[in-house]
Amino acid sequence: MTAILEARGVSLQRGGLKILSDLHISVEENAVTGVIGPNGAGKTSLFNVLSGFMKLDGGDVLFEGKSLVGLRPEAVCRRGVARTFQRVRGYPALSVRENVMVGTVNRLPRREAEALASELLTAVELDALADQPAEILSVGNRKRLEVARVLATGAKVVLLDEVMGGLVPVEVQQMMELIVSLKQRGITVVLIEHHMSAVMGVSDHIYVIQRGKNLADGTPAEIARNDAVIAAYLGKEYTDAEI
Repeated sequence: MTAILEARGVSLQRGGLKILSDLHISVEENAVTGVIGPNGAGKTSLFNVLSGFMKLDGGDVLFEGKSLVGLRPEAVCRRGVARTFQRVRGYPALSVRENVMVGTVNRLPRREAEALASELLTAVELDALADQPAEILSVGNRKRLEVARVLATGAKVVLLDEVMGGLVPVEVQQMMELIVSLKQRGITVVLIEHHMSAVMGVSDHIYVIQRGKNLADGTPAEIARNDAVIAAYLGKEYTDAEI
């Protein structure tokens, strides 16, 4: 398999505080890569660096072998890397369809944008609500709309930041199925998630971050049995219950 996105020795410092320190991840193409770790471990900061929202202090970020360092978020997105946010961002007064079409701005003419929005809303099972204002959506539907908005950019790699946060179990299952379907569409997914059963269930490879540094990486089974990860994050109770 080929790495499509890499963080090589990434370091990030703010106000004398080391947020990321010599961090490495390698995202394989057409796979789901999970990123887990305790609160404050630096997971979202990593996404900020990968997507151009924060300028790193050391290291490099490569997409398809070319550096993204120094590019603004919109330029990173045009290259093919797009992200969601923990707090769902959108346009409540616009229709669900129009929210998706925003992702195609300056990329497609209106008729093609409408057609793509309809296709993506069907993919995320929101087609029945396409003409409703986005403000009426439930939390689960807003999360799925956010995924559709990111896909509308034409991204090859999507960074999903806690898209299962606040969802009920049936919605978590639906989101897991959606993430698997993205992989089947040929889209590479990087997933930050605290819902351990979900991230273990959909990921091909997982990176564990602690205090801005690499703690471990491997398959879900390897991570679930890693003593350092169990001690620092998962806990014996998880492994007893899940493995």
